[in-house]
Amino acid sequence: MTTHPGTLPSRPLPHNDIVQQSLFLPYQDGKLHLRRIAPSKAVPSRSPVLMLHGAMSNGRVFYSESGRGLACFLARLGFEVYVLDSAGRGLSTPRLSRGVDPGQGKVIREQLPLAQQFILERHPGVPGVHWCAHSWGGVLMASSLVRYPQLAAGVRSLLTFGSKRTIRVSSLRKWAMVDMFWNRLAPAIAKRKGFLPADSLRLGMDNESHSSLKESIDWVRGDWIDHDDGFDYAAAARANGLPPAWFIAGAKDAVLGNPNDVKDMMEECCALNARFTLLARANGNLHDYDHAGMLTHMDAPSDHFVAVADWLLGFDMAALKVRD
Repeated sequence: MTTHPGTLPSRPLPHNDIVQQSLFLPYQDGKLHLRRIAPSKAVPSRSPVLMLHGAMSNGRVFYSESGRGLACFLARLGFEVYVLDSAGRGLSTPRLSRGVDPGQGKVIREQLPLAQQFILERHPGVPGVHWCAHSWGGVLMASSLVRYPQLAAGVRSLLTFGSKRTIRVSSLRKWAMVDMFWNRLAPAIAKRKGFLPADSLRLGMDNESHSSLKESIDWVRGDWIDHDDGFDYAAAARANGLPPAWFIAGAKDAVLGNPNDVKDMMEECCALNARFTLLARANGNLHDYDHAGMLTHMDAPSDHFVAVADWLLGFDMAALKVRD
């Protein structure tokens, strides 16, 4: 099925050598928002990048209209980047409300494959798309890839920041943030209102659906099983693995992306070629980064963003050598 973007809310926004525009994919009774961030002049040898945010968030964790963020950084180096707002978040419509309650399975089974198909149609002939995620978005991306080997065949790499499926760390902060708030208080608020109003409560960048909240709680505490049809993602990971993957953690990310929990996810995903990096002063980084700071800190572009770009460029350079 061929998909087409809806009307653009404005002309592409120039910022030095990059342009930004909002594309909309028809999805159920609404639209999915894809923020396209690209160099002003195309670089044919670059593979496109698809980015996905985590819980209580949206695509703005990767970009700003003023040109900050990882997506803008990569666009300046020639990558065409597409940042997805999952259903109900960011500029995707309809917004979360009572009665508009998409679960995480919809992202895994429908929204990510739809975005991937759209990008491949816009870039015929590319060897694949790089996938990149923050926090829980990495779990959803990994789930889609292990479930659909044909989809994974068109994905060149998976890059995650602070992504974990389980939280095994034990601390007072974890008890307060996860056990008390996320597992108990947040579901009560979401049940009463129809969704978790994380934005207005200043708990996150965006709101969270009641269904996704409940399902993520189950996954963090239990097995990697689909809530809608019982699909066993852990078994699929053992059978299919992942494309080459890089799991990045922050030294000050004590709970939401604890380095040990990130390592656990890396092992569970069975990536063919996996690597782990801890962003820490002790490892030569400028800072001990926290959960959001890995992507939003003002020094990130001159620090680990450089290594990320080199890693992605390596895939394209290797392909060019094979071609030659």
